[in-house]
Amino acid sequence: MVISESDLKSTPEAARVLGIHHITLQRYVLARKVPAPRVRKLGGVRVRLWSPEDIENVRNVLPKIRNGRKHRKKAKKKKA
Repeated sequence: MVISESDLKSTPEAARVLGIHHITLQRYVLARKVPAPRVRKLGGVRVRLWSPEDIENVRNVLPKIRNGRKHRKKAKKKKA
């Protein structure tokens, strides 16, 4: 399958298609929770260009990601 440059999306565009914030997508990539395309250099700027296949792979992984707030304080145990 040949992918034209018009089919490639930036990280914010890919996040919009996935229905999540682009910062969330970047965090998932950095935490290696989702497969990400390689970084490319365009005009001296490093970017990730997401193909439709890359976006679909992330869409399949998203429901399996355990996310949520991690509490700093543990709940106090009740004495019996």
